[in-house]
Amino acid sequence: MLLLLKDQITIMRKILFLSFIFFYSSVLFAQKNLIPMPQHLEISKQGSFPLKGNLTVGAGAFETQAKYLANQLESLLQTKVTLKKSGPIRFQKINNTVSEKHDYYELKIGPSGVFIAASTESSAFYAVQTLLQLVEENQASGSIPALEIKDYAKFTYRGAHLDVSRHFFTADEVKLFLDYLSRYKMNKFHWHLTDDQGWRIEIKSHPKLTAIGAYRAVTDDVKDSKLTKDGRYGGFYTQEQIKDVVAYANKLQIEIIPEIEMPGHAQAALAAYPELSCTGGPFQVGTTWGVMDDIYCPKEETFALLEDVIDEVVTLFPSHYIHIGGDEAPKTRWKTCAHCQEMIKKEGLKDEFELQSYFIKRMEKYINAKGKDIIGWDEILEGGLAPNATVMSWTGIEGGIHAAKTGHDAIMTPVSHMYLDYYQGNPQSEPLAFNAELRLDKVYSFNPIPKELNAQEAKHILGPQANMWTEYITNFKHVEYMLFPRLLALSEVAWGTSKPEAYKSFENRVIHEFTYLDRKKINYSKAIFELNGNIVSRDGKMYYELSTIKNDNTIRYTTDGTAPTVQSAVYKEPVVVDRTMTINAANFSAARMVGSVLKQDFVISKSTGKSVQLLHEPNEAYQANGTATLVDGVYGNKQYFKKNWLGFNGKDLVATIDMSEPVSFSNVELNVVDQNASWIYYPQAVKVYISQDNQNFTLVKEVGKEVIAVSKGTIKLSFEKQTAKFVKVEVQHLNKIPAGSGGAGSPAWLFVDELSVY
Repeated sequence: MLLLLKDQITIMRKILFLSFIFFYSSVLFAQKNLIPMPQHLEISKQGSFPLKGNLTVGAGAFETQAKYLANQLESLLQTKVTLKKSGPIRFQKINNTVSEKHDYYELKIGPSGVFIAASTESSAFYAVQTLLQLVEENQASGSIPALEIKDYAKFTYRGAHLDVSRHFFTADEVKLFLDYLSRYKMNKFHWHLTDDQGWRIEIKSHPKLTAIGAYRAVTDDVKDSKLTKDGRYGGFYTQEQIKDVVAYANKLQIEIIPEIEMPGHAQAALAAYPELSCTGGPFQVGTTWGVMDDIYCPKEETFALLEDVIDEVVTLFPSHYIHIGGDEAPKTRWKTCAHCQEMIKKEGLKDEFELQSYFIKRMEKYINAKGKDIIGWDEILEGGLAPNATVMSWTGIEGGIHAAKTGHDAIMTPVSHMYLDYYQGNPQSEPLAFNAELRLDKVYSFNPIPKELNAQEAKHILGPQANMWTEYITNFKHVEYMLFPRLLALSEVAWGTSKPEAYKSFENRVIHEFTYLDRKKINYSKAIFELNGNIVSRDGKMYYELSTIKNDNTIRYTTDGTAPTVQSAVYKEPVVVDRTMTINAANFSAARMVGSVLKQDFVISKSTGKSVQLLHEPNEAYQANGTATLVDGVYGNKQYFKKNWLGFNGKDLVATIDMSEPVSFSNVELNVVDQNASWIYYPQAVKVYISQDNQNFTLVKEVGKEVIAVSKGTIKLSFEKQTAKFVKVEVQHLNKIPAGSGGAGSPAWLFVDELSVY
């Protein structure tokens, strides 16, 4: 009997111990769901702070933040929260003695209270954001476990950008955008207010900028786009609305940096005031995307208007910075403009690039006199950098490196890692986006400080910024979709706690954060659950490999074009592709599909999977899967050129297919793209040759530009049946883009996909 009692006690102790371990692990896991992850977090075993009943917040030195916290807690907990001079939730001001620890704060939680120690108003605000995430996480349990956080930001500049010119968003929607930034401790909002397609800020001294420049007649999107013409389109913000948004941002500790584009991206302004151009116009507000040749002419009346604009802008925005653009300014008009050429001589400039530098430096001097500094896209480096300018490095990281090495500040926003208008998943299951891909893991992997910089130079890197260009983003729910969840990765990069080895942990926190986004009805991409498909050739056969980042899910698929269900085949090994088929696959968790269906069509021809040799290599940015791209049985998506297309700039496609053995055929098909706004043009001619020895070729068919122009992107060459071992296809590019088009005089791009032999 005594032995039995001892056994029972031992069992009970084990149960209690395991229960404690489970509870402590759950507590630890719950606190690890913070985004961005704090620099230092320590879980205590000393009880918890209760969230039930009435709460009191002691303002201390931070009355504004205490009021904000009290209001948020009342809304979140649906309970009475009292604001007093002191209380169990209390604020205290401390000194930050380490300059590298920006926005330093401490957060201590225990049974007796919550203690927030902050060095600045902004750091107190960020402490509140962390606390609110902890309250949300532990609301169901009724208490927050004891812990201690010591936290700070690595970068002083943690930015996000919104283009309101290509598509317009209301002041209330901009405020929502600011709300999203503030939750994740972002502190800069780059407001892109002017561009070719619309001028969005009221300038009282020049009312035509909005009366004319804020509205375009129509949106003439590029060919093959899913967007349709939408009629007259536009809008602008009154100065009162801007003041209201700026005040709102200030409460969220966000600095709004306005962008007024110059000297390029000015067609909306030129439509209102054509006398500011080199030609005198007339112009209309831009109706297509791309880069326009007509830019500001650097004459006195142009500078007078821009100075008037700056005079009003500086009264609206307390920001230390004014962004002046400086990017994508073609010199086409300047090269033939008598005034511009005379100015080059008068000022002792070498060329039009130095004329742009003169333009930027002159405007910088005026803006500096107003107590502001300028930011410009990295093209402001061309012709010489203005003395006090900060470079926003977008074409890559090289602009930021150059700026830092020459003693200038830089903001890192490379197109490769920071452009949120790119697809974040498979284009077939994602909304229309720009023709590139930026997945969550790539955003998270970005290190804003290039390895080429030493410690002193690295101090000039202010931080990262992600850009939301809105050519294909027509409403705010779509803005949300493109922002989330990539904003979460950006926030951790900007805060300085992203680590390559911690991506799996971050990914789990993102999935957990989806609960919050669902509760707030915020639209977001579920591409994180998406399957990835990869075409491989092995042993003379072609296979379709499937993979997923969620390894605990089951992949199910079909090959007959039907949607996968819980009864469909379980993916265990690559699927053999030996016939024309449609593979549909999806992730399943238990009996529920997770994420979207991955659909891949395969159209098999006699050339599928064969070896291909190219005379000219494609451009390094558009190599897809190499030569296999041309014979993988997959047709390219004309909205997305990074995958399933080979891109050539100023070169022909000359491809020789080795059919392995002599085969008979009478048709050759290929797909091409015509999107002139992106400098992509149909080919001028296509020729098909055959050979038995890969040395002596005979021309069997040729088509010219008249046939190609009506091909709708699929060029079919039919001829008498031939038998050959080698098939050579020559696709001749357009040598120069015609006058009057974007990029006039430059070599046209040629994009080619599947070479099918029947």
